[in-house]
Amino acid sequence: MAPEDAARSSGLGQRLRMNLAAVYARASVRVKASFRERSWLLGETLFPFLAMSAFVLVYRGLRAPREYEGFVVLGGAMIAYWNNVIWGMASQFFWEREQGQLQLYLITPVSRMSILLGMALGGMAMTTTRAAAILTGGILLFHVSLPLERALPAFGLFLLTLGAAYSLGMILSSLFLLWGREVWHTATILQEPVYLLSGFYFPVSAMGVGIAIVGSILPVTLGLDGIRQVFYGPAAHGLLPVRWIPPIQIALTAIFLFVSAVSLRYMENLGKQEGRLTVRGD
Repeated sequence: MAPEDAARSSGLGQRLRMNLAAVYARASVRVKASFRERSWLLGETLFPFLAMSAFVLVYRGLRAPREYEGFVVLGGAMIAYWNNVIWGMASQFFWEREQGQLQLYLITPVSRMSILLGMALGGMAMTTTRAAAILTGGILLFHVSLPLERALPAFGLFLLTLGAAYSLGMILSSLFLLWGREVWHTATILQEPVYLLSGFYFPVSAMGVGIAIVGSILPVTLGLDGIRQVFYGPAAHGLLPVRWIPPIQIALTAIFLFVSAVSLRYMENLGKQEGRLTVRGD
C-alpha cells in the first residue's frame, strides 16, 4: 500500500472511531439520565398509560370489536417513541443552545449526525421502558390479545418505522435550532393533529384514503398501520398492503437522512454567517 493510501486509510479509521465514540457518549448519557430521575420515569409512564386506558374504555363501552382495544395499546406504545422524536431529539440542539453548550458540539471534529444518532439510540432505549410498560399494562390489565406468533415480523416493521421516524427527527432538529421558539410553539400546536393524522387510536383508513395518504408522510402512520395488519389481518382495516410498507419506510429513511445531512450543513453554515447558532433567545 502506498504511503498516501495508508495515511488516507488511517485517517478514515480515526474519524470513524471518533464518530462511534460520539454516538456511544451521547447514547450512554441518555440511558443513564433516564433512570436517574424517578419522578420522570413515573410521569412519562403513568400519564400515557392513562390516556391509552381512556380510549380502551371508550371502545369497550361502545362494544367495539376487541381488536380495537389492541389498536389503542399499540398506538399508545408508538406515541411514546413519537414524543421522544419530537421533544427528546428534535429539540435537543435548541435546548443545548439555550444552556450555552452548543459551542461544544460545533467545535468537536465529528459529524453532527453522529451526535444525533447517539441521541436517537439513547432515546430509543429510554423510551422502550415506557412503551413496554404500556404494552404490559394493556395486556395484563385489559386482557388485550396480541398474537405472539406474529411478533417477529411486527418487530421488524417496528424497527423500520423507528429508523424513518428518528431520521425525520434529525431534520426537525435543524428547524428547532434555527427558528427556536416559533417551531417549538408550532410543534406544540400540531401535536394533537399529528395524533389524529397518524391514527394512534384508530385505523387511519377511517379518515378516508386522501387524508390517510397525506398523514402517511409521517413514518409512524404507515408503520403503525402495518403492525396492526400483521397482528390482526383484515380486521385492522389497513390503508396499504403490508408488503408495500417496508420498502416505503426504507425509502423514507434514505430520503430523510439525505435531507437531514443537507439541512444540518445548511443550518451550521447559515448560523456561522449570521451569528445565530450560539445566541440565546429568539
